[in-house]
Amino acid sequence: MKSFDTPNPSMPCRECSAGLMRKTSVTYFTWLGQELITVLNFPAWVCDVCGKRVYDQDAEKWLNALLKPDAGKTTIKQQKKRGKPSRKIQPPVPDTKITS
Repeated sequence: MKSFDTPNPSMPCRECSAGLMRKTSVTYFTWLGQELITVLNFPAWVCDVCGKRVYDQDAEKWLNALLKPDAGKTTIKQQKKRGKPSRKIQPPVPDTKITS
């Protein structure tokens, strides 16, 4: 894909092969549980013939990071509880003295 920084970027549509995909901003819809989330001015490539949409990958990654269930929550690692160390009983060491 071409960068959004180039003037009037376009590329052939892989869906219909007749149109050109052009960069534009669209309204992005997704479900989060039972709630419909809408994002205005979301970057995408849209075919001028068939209407096929391909969303900007970086924008999708950013949005998915924001929509994670733990987004915005402080992440504090739980420390393992330390109790009294258990005493292991060592087996007796055999006598290694050699007597003649």
